[in-house]
Amino acid sequence: MKSLERLLKDEAATIEFGEDLALALKAGECVALSGDLGAGKSTFARAFIRAMADDETLEVPSPTFTLVQSYDLRIPVAHFDLYRLADASELDELGFDEALADGICLVEWPEKAEEALPADRITLTFSHEDDGRRIHLTAPDAAFERITRSLAIRKFLIDAAHPYARRRHLSGDASIRAYERIDTQDGAPAKILMDAPRHKPGPILQDGKYYQQLAHIAEDVVPFVAISQLLRKRGFAAPAIYARDLDQGLLLIENLGSEGILDTDGRPVAERYIEGARLLARLHAQPAERDIAVAEGVVHSIPDFDRTAIRIETSLLVDWYLPWKRGRPASDDERREYFAVWDGLIDVLASAEKNLLLRDFHSPNILWRQDRAGFDRIGIIDFQDAMIGPTAYDVASLVQDARVTIEPDLAKRMMTAYISERRELGPFDEATFRRDWHLMAAQRNCKLAGIWVRLKERDGKPGYMKHMPRTFAYLEHALSHQVLTPLREWCIKAGILAPESANR
Repeated sequence: MKSLERLLKDEAATIEFGEDLALALKAGECVALSGDLGAGKSTFARAFIRAMADDETLEVPSPTFTLVQSYDLRIPVAHFDLYRLADASELDELGFDEALADGICLVEWPEKAEEALPADRITLTFSHEDDGRRIHLTAPDAAFERITRSLAIRKFLIDAAHPYARRRHLSGDASIRAYERIDTQDGAPAKILMDAPRHKPGPILQDGKYYQQLAHIAEDVVPFVAISQLLRKRGFAAPAIYARDLDQGLLLIENLGSEGILDTDGRPVAERYIEGARLLARLHAQPAERDIAVAEGVVHSIPDFDRTAIRIETSLLVDWYLPWKRGRPASDDERREYFAVWDGLIDVLASAEKNLLLRDFHSPNILWRQDRAGFDRIGIIDFQDAMIGPTAYDVASLVQDARVTIEPDLAKRMMTAYISERRELGPFDEATFRRDWHLMAAQRNCKLAGIWVRLKERDGKPGYMKHMPRTFAYLEHALSHQVLTPLREWCIKAGILAPESANR
């Protein structure tokens, strides 16, 4: 257990502290609130619950008489007041274990049932001090790390001249990044806080490097800052960066809006996808840049989508998908044949056109700004893993959107829009591009099939498996090009694709 103390100078500071902890805690955590009457326990609990609900007007009655009040929020919260509890055994009757299994439990007067509460609980002890209160917090290591991270974000906002900013959870993704909506209360539109701590090294896989290094995955926020600068310099709508702490991995960035390129039913809006394809054409027609100065002595060199990166990504198919699909791992011969096929395909890419690729240019990372004009309507986010590689990669990412099904007619219209735009902007080898598009689509879908399983098996996120049927439909289309015949044959032999796919 680790601990900290903090002086909360007034009620506003107590409310702020409750809001900050609401962004740090997870389901399964119990917070014991101790202190005299009027010391701030209820103020803290009310602020915590309202922040979790993102509703400052939410009625949060005291559970003094009901003993427990439950809230079905982003993370369910159960607010217990044990002052009238006669015996610790009564905690079971209140559904404490069930509430803790599904969400967060806030417990006032924990002394009434101390022996029945989790030993690894977070404790907050409130005591009066002048016009405010002093809090003493203890927590298990993992929770303490998240709490201190949240408090560091508060300090970052204060240092950025936003001492009274209101923070609310916005989203997380499949990585360690998280995002908050920041209301700076100065009349300006809400901003976005990117919380992206430095990646912790994983197991060594090859040449003394771990996966992020081999696949050129961003390990800090420097690449995001660099690519944002580059895109904005080229006239594209990437977020402006208002404040940054490169060491801590904290950025305060422009909010480009919340409307995406899907309609309210989650279906692709054709006009928006087609404009996205045209934007890529405009991006790819400009000369590539590699080295971008971010700060004094800090230069980001955009990595190549090289053989090592392509191979480590495609390895996810045999390392994760194949064992899950068949119930047994790939044999040594299967692995050797699979990577031999990819080595041959990577050799083909030697003649590919290469430029900046954003890596995940698809619906989750594209915003639509209806009030703007031209390409400024398209907001681009989540590009920190950008590389220099085949331009066909991002077109494949958009045309075969991993998160939503793109029907063949729309896919054809996007390809036509991209190719037409490229032709207008200068010389363009359509045949080579189409070959590379199929190759990059195959590479991306082999990677995705493995990622969906890895998210399910390793990270406990089974929801991504719903994308698997789409991924394989896309893969079969990608494999229809003759250059990919060896990979199609390997997939059939390994039992990944049905034999009849050879005739499609």
